[in-house]
Amino acid sequence: MTEMMKTQAGDAGAFRDFDPGRVPSPCFVVDKAAVERNLSILKDVSDRSGARILAALKAFSFFELAPLVRDYLHGTCASGLYEAKLGHSHYGGEVTTFCAGYKDSDMEAILELSDHVIFNSPSQKERFIGQLKAHPRSIHAGLRINPEHSEGEVAKYDPCAPCSRLGFPVSQLTADIMEGLEGLHMHTLCEQEFEPLKRTWDSVKEKLAPYFGQLKWLNFGGGHHITRSDYDREALIAFIRDIREETGLDVYLEPGEAVALDAGILIGEVLDLPRNGMDLAITDISATCHMPDVIEAPYRPQMMQEVEEGHLYRFGGPSCLAGDVIGDYALAEPLRVGDRIVFLDQGHYSMVKTNTFNGVPLPAIALWDSRTDDLKMVREFGYEDFLNRLS
Repeated sequence: MTEMMKTQAGDAGAFRDFDPGRVPSPCFVVDKAAVERNLSILKDVSDRSGARILAALKAFSFFELAPLVRDYLHGTCASGLYEAKLGHSHYGGEVTTFCAGYKDSDMEAILELSDHVIFNSPSQKERFIGQLKAHPRSIHAGLRINPEHSEGEVAKYDPCAPCSRLGFPVSQLTADIMEGLEGLHMHTLCEQEFEPLKRTWDSVKEKLAPYFGQLKWLNFGGGHHITRSDYDREALIAFIRDIREETGLDVYLEPGEAVALDAGILIGEVLDLPRNGMDLAITDISATCHMPDVIEAPYRPQMMQEVEEGHLYRFGGPSCLAGDVIGDYALAEPLRVGDRIVFLDQGHYSMVKTNTFNGVPLPAIALWDSRTDDLKMVREFGYEDFLNRLS
């Protein structure tokens, strides 16, 4: 998540009615109703545009909801062997796999699991295309291109930044490179609306037109915030229809964050309230272990019940990392040790990026349905989960 999304994501929604004391701390809580709302929006876009929509497991791989995802979307996209296994075994439907660099030892299994295999470079394509074509299953080979048109607002999330390792420069495409390929993939967006997609397509369309006759599909990757309230879905639907009619190609989209947008929270507990120049709050939620994008992006997650002016605290985790700081938040009432806190919009990316640095325990995972108030503890982690990551 980027700085621009501070005010656009983090809607508390039905979570305002959820009692954080119902679950252990720390704990991710995912609202099934919110996920289904997002999925229904994606399905409507798919039905009306003709696009095939895949869930990006790199953003949200909560396979407890795999049957629900299967009801709405065409399948999943994977970033390597393990996600391909997860998509194939739990979600069903199509599996599209892209990796910046495939290993020889993984390729046979990837081919067995995948319907589309997308290469990051012509050299990877040449290395594995014979194995793909000889496979008894019908597998579509694709190439990820770099449109050389930058729409990214943060360099580290911009695949078109100078010297990017992701995708082959579109200006260097040749007929020889395109031989044997059935599709092209481009992923250039990050939490963005429709207009950057349109500008990207306009920048590459003429360069790709000579190859439309040999291709079967175009994949516009992820980064589309389709389920956000201000996204121009009507323009997206018309855009996809026009491309399909003009090129005769199938169109794929791979939203990840859009599947779980505003559908999850992370609940924690205040452990200590020291003071050093300002009021501090030590919690059992760690930025570095539980919300690493807070440090990597960086961004400031929204907190339930924060106010513009009030009692100001700097929230941080229990680890020994000096920079394990979540952010500064003002609250209407002073905190007490044992109080529960709730960070919003933590269903995507946070859940898949957790780690046990410093021996910090992993958050539990719960599934809640705001329509019925049903609550299910899906997973709780312990010492063995920490131990099994070590030697």
